[in-house]
Amino acid sequence: MSIKRKKQSLVGKIISDKMEKTVNVRVMREIPHPIYRKRVKRYKNYLAHVSSIVPKEGDIVRISSMRPMSKRKRWQVSEILTESVRLG
Repeated sequence: MSIKRKKQSLVGKIISDKMEKTVNVRVMREIPHPIYRKRVKRYKNYLAHVSSIVPKEGDIVRISSMRPMSKRKRWQVSEILTESVRLG
């Protein structure tokens, strides 16, 4: 009896694609300030594995959790939500 667990997923923007098979994804979340209750943005960067999908810098992607691949890489790019537009 194996129960299929739903993998954790996050949405973020690619800030670096200079590595081989790895991209740096910045995930933004909004939390209320503890005293003033204004929405404050908090950012966290994740290293994500790229296998078949090849995203570019500036793309909005969905990353999902996987088993640890290296010291800091525990996520993989599952899909590209919106592609970035290069001007010039």
